[in-house]
Amino acid sequence: MAGAVGGRVRTPAPSRSRTLVRVQELHDAPLAPLTTFRLGGPAARLRIATTDDEVVEAVREADAGGSPLLIVAGGSNLVVADEGFPGTALRIATSGVELSGTSLELAAGENWSDAVARTVDAGLAGIECLAGIPGSAGATPIQNVGAYGQEVSSTITEVVAYDRRTDETVVVPNSECGFSYRHSRFKADPTRFVVLRVRFRLEDAGGLSAPLKYAETARALGVGPGDRVPVQTARETVLKLRAGKGMVLDPEDHDTWSAGSFFTNPVLDERDFEAFTARVAERLGADVAAPAFPDGEGRTKTSAAWLIDRAGFGKGYGTGSARISTKHTLALTNRGDASTADLLALAREVRDGVREAFGITLVNEPVTVGCSL
Repeated sequence: MAGAVGGRVRTPAPSRSRTLVRVQELHDAPLAPLTTFRLGGPAARLRIATTDDEVVEAVREADAGGSPLLIVAGGSNLVVADEGFPGTALRIATSGVELSGTSLELAAGENWSDAVARTVDAGLAGIECLAGIPGSAGATPIQNVGAYGQEVSSTITEVVAYDRRTDETVVVPNSECGFSYRHSRFKADPTRFVVLRVRFRLEDAGGLSAPLKYAETARALGVGPGDRVPVQTARETVLKLRAGKGMVLDPEDHDTWSAGSFFTNPVLDERDFEAFTARVAERLGADVAAPAFPDGEGRTKTSAAWLIDRAGFGKGYGTGSARISTKHTLALTNRGDASTADLLALAREVRDGVREAFGITLVNEPVTVGCSL
């Protein structure tokens, strides 16, 4: 029987004695085709799980055998080393969508962009501006996925996860997910939880979107921040904006062979922001103002894309097979035959150039596997 412990509902994980759980398994399996970068070497073992029970069993077996474990779903946020991964890669390919009224539950393996489209078709608001983001539903709470003024933390009610430490399935309420900008408790402790399902509470606003928070979206729609528009119109506009930046997957467009935004937007305290503005004035002139957005008391967020561009790394920058996107300076791309080493060399060049120019060290958003900046 489930019980509540520390605000989390706990249920026993599937019994170890079960013999019907059979997870598909491959050896020396290429990982590059499972990532949007299309980079990285093979995994010693690849297991593909299509049910929650299979996910738990595969994780449990890897832990029992002492094998390193890599969770793969949509692959849109992974940078895998050219040498590959020496342990078990578990691809979560679970499916299941339950939409009842304004309540939505998604299996971790569900395609996120498809799920957004389904809620918009139902006239529900809350995640319409997250349209076109590649990847799976299970990854959204880990990264607290956000774009165009929305974050999933605003609509997630609960996350169902397998707790590897206690060997139980737990239901973690929003208040205990530790959400912040591109962060969560699941990201903070990546070896503990494996997300199985995500639950959301959306809004029935009579077919209208949530109030628009992002100035670019509002301008494209010809309305003001805080206004609402038909939810389908909001989704279509965001898709157009993303496509114009190479942020909607297209196998024929190498600008989309990326992880989307490679660096997070820096958030600075008052002292660091003052030092930053002084560097901007020194480098670019006193009349140049860097983008600045309030981010809580005494904190200011600035634009990583602006920093990259003003540090001298424009669209299309690079001479090899890894280059900055021709559509957006925040995306690093594989032009077709790049290696992970090529990508990381470009990322380091950009990071170091921004630090030299403005005193800010950019932080990569994708997860690196077997490699680092």
